[in-house]
Amino acid sequence: MPSPFPGMDPFLENHWGDVHTSLMTYARNQLKKRLIDDLVARIEEFVHLEIEGSDERPRFSPDVRIVEQPSGFQPDVSTEESVIAAQPWVIPLNVEWTERWIQILDRAGDRVVTTIEFLSPGNKSSPKAREQFQAKQQRLLDAGVNLVEIDLVREGGWALTAPRHLVPDNCSYPYRIIVIRGTHPSRAECYESPLRAGLPAIRVPLRPGDKDVVLDLQPLVDAAWEDGTYGPRLYERRESPRFKADDEIWMQAQIAASRPVGQA
Repeated sequence: MPSPFPGMDPFLENHWGDVHTSLMTYARNQLKKRLIDDLVARIEEFVHLEIEGSDERPRFSPDVRIVEQPSGFQPDVSTEESVIAAQPWVIPLNVEWTERWIQILDRAGDRVVTTIEFLSPGNKSSPKAREQFQAKQQRLLDAGVNLVEIDLVREGGWALTAPRHLVPDNCSYPYRIIVIRGTHPSRAECYESPLRAGLPAIRVPLRPGDKDVVLDLQPLVDAAWEDGTYGPRLYERRESPRFKADDEIWMQAQIAASRPVGQA
């Protein structure tokens, strides 16, 4: 079965790590077919480490990461033969999350022309995280870089570079897509992204004098849904946060209509 939603599938937010990686890869691949020869799209990555009890958030760029699987943890304990200790859940105290974005580079000198961000909960989860994200974006604007910010995650606060009170309601619910051109950093181009319609194809600015390149967002989401092999079980878990009441009713009707005949 395909996704029952014509646009962004809200339930994909429950698997955002997988979906985010897919969206970045598909967007990079779509762009590279449309860019002129002296421009290239690349995925950049930093890893943030949230240290328990500290406001610091060190950031580094890994070459290779080796991760120990939780199942490999076996506590060394002595017990009486008649007592079997319960197996504990092991949780990390230093939480690691990865920030990825796409850069369009001028091959001559690898100069950054445009950055494309698919926001994640880590960008929006706290005032400090939002402040750091916006500060990074402002540094890029100060350098004349074009910004494309795509927010398909409703969890967390407002993190976009454009102030919330300036973005029209029809461009801020439920999803947000803005473009700020490095040549005109005092204005933003906003795109509607309603729940009940497909995501738009947006104009991605390049260098002054270059024609914009088109990034078609809906095929990216469709491919992430299909390649993630989610299926009907995706809808067993409630979406969070909730939508407006009439949208909630519409969503449940979409899910019900997508089920095979005879399946509750």
